[in-house]
Amino acid sequence: MEPILLVLAAGIGSRYGGIKQLERVGNNGETLLDYSCYDALRSGFKKIVFIIRPDIEKEFREVLFDRIAKNADASYVFQTTTTLMSEKQIKLSTERKKPWGTVQAVLSAEKYLNNPFAIINSDDYYGLKSFQILGSYLSGINNDSNRYSLVGYLLKNTMSLKGSVSRGICEVKDSYLTKLTEHKEIQYQNDRIVSHYHGKNLFLTGEETVSMNLFGLTPNVLNLMKKYLYKFWENSILDLKAEYILSDCLSEIIDNGEGSLQVFNTPEKWFGMTYIEDREMVRKSLKEKTESGVYPIKLWEK
Repeated sequence: MEPILLVLAAGIGSRYGGIKQLERVGNNGETLLDYSCYDALRSGFKKIVFIIRPDIEKEFREVLFDRIAKNADASYVFQTTTTLMSEKQIKLSTERKKPWGTVQAVLSAEKYLNNPFAIINSDDYYGLKSFQILGSYLSGINNDSNRYSLVGYLLKNTMSLKGSVSRGICEVKDSYLTKLTEHKEIQYQNDRIVSHYHGKNLFLTGEETVSMNLFGLTPNVLNLMKKYLYKFWENSILDLKAEYILSDCLSEIIDNGEGSLQVFNTPEKWFGMTYIEDREMVRKSLKEKTESGVYPIKLWEK
């Protein structure tokens, strides 16, 4: 099978203060997402699908998409507040201002997901080895497989020095995920890593395996996602801030015996555009990787 790369690029970026997905951080004006697309293409991925907001379409095309589309089979779709919703659900949520999370985002691209696919965030650097791991796995499974996958990182390799981060901490047994718990405020406290979890300080070692939303899924999962998204709406349609995220949905699928999720560990170190202060660090890191030969001076020839 020829795997697909699905890019979640519809986030607001409120902590960053702008459209961080389109920040030019490379030597030739590339975005961070250019590097993920480049790594994916040289790791066996054959098609790239972006999920964006309608209001950033013009800038998205000018800064990134038109360049990617000259070098790859690329498409984009919109995630809106009402994507997949019935007329009744739309009427019940008329005051809703933002989309409903990453499960709705994935399903907005359903018509393009006809092969096994990987999911990434648009503002994270994942590293070539991570894409190679997932590309190899996805190339060897069928569309109807319910054996999903996740590339896990060491927590200490995913921290920001500029503020707190949100991470899904994985519990793993025999290489398979048994539980994924979202921690929304993890940060350094002096030399220690602490999670502010349900009103308490939970100290972590840094050796925990965490999810960076680098999932490997198959078309088989889409109907399951729909089922759980509609169930979520039944209970939360009036909540203006509620979101249904991938980690919660996949946890339900695993808990109910409808699929498994194999965890592959990567040695790569994450960096990303969580805060405006991260921009110079990202530029420096990409420059160092280019100088060491990980990337060519010019990513794209066209």
